[in-house]
Amino acid sequence: MMNETAIHIEDCDTVVKLWRKKCLERGDQIAHREKDLGIWQRFSWLDYYHSARAIGVALMQLGLQRGQPVSILSEDNKEWLYCDMGIVGAGGISNGIYTTDSAEQLAYLINDSGSAFLFVENDEQLDKYLTVRDQVPTLKKVIVYDRKGLRNFSDPMVMFLDELITLGESMEDAEQRFAASVAESRPDEIRMLIYTSGTTGAPKGAMISHRNILFQLKAGETMLEALDSDEQLCFLPLCHILERLVSVEMPTYKGCTVNFAESPETVFDNLREVSPHTFTAVPRLWEKIYSSIMNMRTDATAFGRWAFDQAIASGRSFHDAAAATLAQRLRYRLWDLLVLRNLRNMIGMGRIRRATTGAAPISPDLISWFHAIGVPLYEGYGMTESTGVISVNTADRQSIGTVGHVLPGTEVRISEQGEILVRGGHVFAGYWKKPEKTAEDIRDGWLHTGDMGKLENGMLTITGRIKDIIITAGGKNITPAEIESKLKFSPFISDAVVIGDQRKYLTCLIMIDQENVEKFAQDNQVHFSDFASLCRAAEVLEMIGGIVEEVNKSFAQVEQIKYFRLIDVLLTAEDDELTATMKLKRSFVEKKHKALIDSMY
Repeated sequence: MMNETAIHIEDCDTVVKLWRKKCLERGDQIAHREKDLGIWQRFSWLDYYHSARAIGVALMQLGLQRGQPVSILSEDNKEWLYCDMGIVGAGGISNGIYTTDSAEQLAYLINDSGSAFLFVENDEQLDKYLTVRDQVPTLKKVIVYDRKGLRNFSDPMVMFLDELITLGESMEDAEQRFAASVAESRPDEIRMLIYTSGTTGAPKGAMISHRNILFQLKAGETMLEALDSDEQLCFLPLCHILERLVSVEMPTYKGCTVNFAESPETVFDNLREVSPHTFTAVPRLWEKIYSSIMNMRTDATAFGRWAFDQAIASGRSFHDAAAATLAQRLRYRLWDLLVLRNLRNMIGMGRIRRATTGAAPISPDLISWFHAIGVPLYEGYGMTESTGVISVNTADRQSIGTVGHVLPGTEVRISEQGEILVRGGHVFAGYWKKPEKTAEDIRDGWLHTGDMGKLENGMLTITGRIKDIIITAGGKNITPAEIESKLKFSPFISDAVVIGDQRKYLTCLIMIDQENVEKFAQDNQVHFSDFASLCRAAEVLEMIGGIVEEVNKSFAQVEQIKYFRLIDVLLTAEDDELTATMKLKRSFVEKKHKALIDSMY
């Protein structure tokens, strides 16, 4: 990849050159919105540029060298983006760290990247640094966004973001220095580090170059339309490649307006307030929306439930038909007017033109259901090492159950072992300081994804992860992803892990959806005092058992779940079992709940 002709967008061969050009062209047009005291405030492209420039030149003044990483530990906000582009504009490498990471994880990531500076959002994140300050010798300075709770705090290693910006703004040659640094950027320089979740070992920093990003932008625009009038909601961690593409790189290119969710807890409220034109989320959020709506259906009157079911049926009939008849169109329009339009407005999808899902498997039934209510949800596939997207379904070409058509300029083939191999300009530059790990994943120019799949009629289907394949004691190979997806379609199940490697039969660990199962318990007068007792309630176990039995009917006998157990502790992204994007880590789950698993055999 490194010797290819540079990719250009509007005569720019790096992301930061494109960003500077677009900021200066768009001027006072709105780039971002963020809530302050309950009111959405606007921030322009010039605000974006001037703040990032001040940060960038101040970092240079404090000793940032070209090619040095700088880490950001913060929830999503405009400052995250200002620092991100300021770092890259100054020649540094931006490295995001999840706010759910522990102090020990923070120390590992700072040391592995060799970060020269660390940005933290508030006193809570600053405390993590203070806990491990003696373990992170590469840091020159720690910069804090928010002064709240730190009014009387003083430390020679710590300064505040407003002080850093003031330093940058006070330099008379700020524009000249920053513009020269941006002009110095080259396509093969590293634009960002994205650390893997570390489910199979220590996290590795994937090096994403400017060339990788520009390839994604050019290829992506041919399949997923983005308009300068689009409103978006940013809520997934910006450390994740998917949110970085959606909320930083694509808006830079296309001029979309990015609205920052107040917090992960307010996403649904903010979604209703913004009513975005395009929206990208992980399966867990789509499952949550579906569960909430099905809860409301349960609470409705008999007539309300009937009307809802009729509306869904009309939506399925209309969207599933290759060519809808006049009767199907008229019926759908009627129920859309009476029910579905109000439903979309209620969940913040009243203006939605395109919704996408990725980063984890999703049930095809769930995608079909969203299409039925008029939300065009498309599944895509990618990974950090491919700079995000490898393939995606689109309005013009969709096959539910697949992850869509491969991006233009991308080659995909299936190895003899069934593994998906990828080649193209978006394949990453390698792992930071780990050439041996890079050599394991990139062989003969092909990225070995670790995913099993098939390619038919140009559409890619994922059948599971190679490392997740279950080989039963009888020698049967089973990929658990499809079984788990069908289980998760139930509003009462938030996640599931199928077990059975080297065992005589399959079993399953299930995480129930707290809100929906609690409501089930209240509606059916089931007594419980806490989450653990809820998981032990006979009525709950019977209800979940019924779901498992129903799912079993879709599979051959050897693929059916014989026993299940409920994980009776609530998990958050701070727990080892979950990634920051709320995916269960199979290896951690199997290790931590070994006794529970053994009880089923």
